[in-house]
Amino acid sequence: MTDLCEVVITAPDPDWLVEFTRQLVADGLCSSGHNYTPIRSIYKWRGAVHDRTEGRVSLHTRKERVADIVARVQEQHPYEVPSVTTRPIEDGNPAYLEWIREQTQ
Repeated sequence: MTDLCEVVITAPDPDWLVEFTRQLVADGLCSSGHNYTPIRSIYKWRGAVHDRTEGRVSLHTRKERVADIVARVQEQHPYEVPSVTTRPIEDGNPAYLEWIREQTQ
């Protein structure tokens, strides 16, 4: 296992999410963001089932940067309870993994 992870964030406005991703990369909180749009999210919120189109980004970063990313999401995200989850990066191209580390120091 490595010190790296993927952070997944969804948002109702894909364009907002792209700009948010740019900010995170520019600030060194993640090495890259892979934006997927549209995605279809179905969820229950305050007793009602919602079915909507959203954007999704997968960020590559160090585990130690996750708290900073979550804090930034909580400050800027339009949702009251934004979706932010992580997945460990277990292995991969050693050169790429080192690049992630270099970009997120």
